[in-house]
Amino acid sequence: MSGSTNRSILVVGGGISGISAAIEAAEAGCQVYLVEKEPYLGGRVARMNKYFPKLCPPNCGLEINFRRIKNNPRVRFFTMAEVTKISGTPGNFDVSIKINPRYINERCTACGKCEEAATTTFPNPFNYGIDTVKSVYLPHDFCFPLRYVLDPRIIGTEEAEKIKAACPYNAVDLSMPPQEFDLNVSAIIWATGWKPYDAEKILYYGFGKNPDVITNVMMERYASPEGPTNGQIVRPSDRKPAEKVAFIQCAGSRDENHLPYCSGICCLASLKQATYVLEQNQEAKVFIYYIDIRALGRYEDFFVKVQSDPRVTLIKGKAGEIRRLPSGKTMVQAEDQATGTIMKEEFDLVVLATGMVPSTVDELLPVDVPRDPNGFMLDTDTNGIIPAGCVKQPADVATSVQDATAAALKALQFTVRR
Repeated sequence: MSGSTNRSILVVGGGISGISAAIEAAEAGCQVYLVEKEPYLGGRVARMNKYFPKLCPPNCGLEINFRRIKNNPRVRFFTMAEVTKISGTPGNFDVSIKINPRYINERCTACGKCEEAATTTFPNPFNYGIDTVKSVYLPHDFCFPLRYVLDPRIIGTEEAEKIKAACPYNAVDLSMPPQEFDLNVSAIIWATGWKPYDAEKILYYGFGKNPDVITNVMMERYASPEGPTNGQIVRPSDRKPAEKVAFIQCAGSRDENHLPYCSGICCLASLKQATYVLEQNQEAKVFIYYIDIRALGRYEDFFVKVQSDPRVTLIKGKAGEIRRLPSGKTMVQAEDQATGTIMKEEFDLVVLATGMVPSTVDELLPVDVPRDPNGFMLDTDTNGIIPAGCVKQPADVATSVQDATAAALKALQFTVRR
């Protein structure tokens, strides 16, 4: 004998995996609550310039999913929110949610008057600190929801009062309190994604000291037309065009001192970013230092296409040292394993392909879940808390969406009592 039980699911994380899982579960008839800690949905995909191998922008796919969310009354989403407590058993979880104040209410039309009144600036988290934003800001031009955020560090200041007075819609609420509420759900999909490995830990590469050594996620923002340089790939030190660029694979990955595993997609990301450089400047040159290139299955053609460009040089060898020269150039030293020679090349820009670290590696979770030694969540299929996307293993966007669909199907099984 069977019967319906609680037909609701909680999805934690509003990146591409969480969005996909939420939509699939809702369109199957479940009530879905989507919780995201950032002030917008879209996660790291929203910060990307293009997908590989088609090299199309992610905004089109995100816009379709945002429309599906808006048109589906079974999906309720909460930004700037976090799960603070989980108790219960599969099929009957009690969950506590906290929403941190945005200080901008639903009356906001994103007109920008508040931003005009602001004076203080802070590093821009969306652009990985490459540029700055004002104390009240729109997270990015395509953000969903399209609503400003006021930085809590200016609450209680004269500047905050000026920002409030500048809003013609009474949308600035400087006394907005945190909100807390409880939910009862049958299953929880954990899709909090990943973060790039901290490149400052790789001391011999000089990230953080040499401004012309950046990471692969930063490169996505430099190449984006909506990014801090309007899509112009330049040397951060002097904003001159980067005409000779090095990509350093496995920056911290496959290294027992840093990340012992391979993230799988970094090779493809660098191949993609090489096309960004070459499209902007026909005279540009790209060097890719690699241990081995991982471009399996349908991605093989993409690798061959980039490799065949005469402006691309692939060097089988891991960079041993990266050093800034008095000339302003950056020197990369590596052993070419094909010839056994030590190579020293000078570049305008060096891009470190850092690995993917699961958010769960050092995140204090409100419930004990099984994780492997590297912090990735294990999928037990029995505890009602189902990992999805890059919290399980490093993955590209397409694989993450597929895994999110599978997670939704697993979650649906907990909504029916057997």
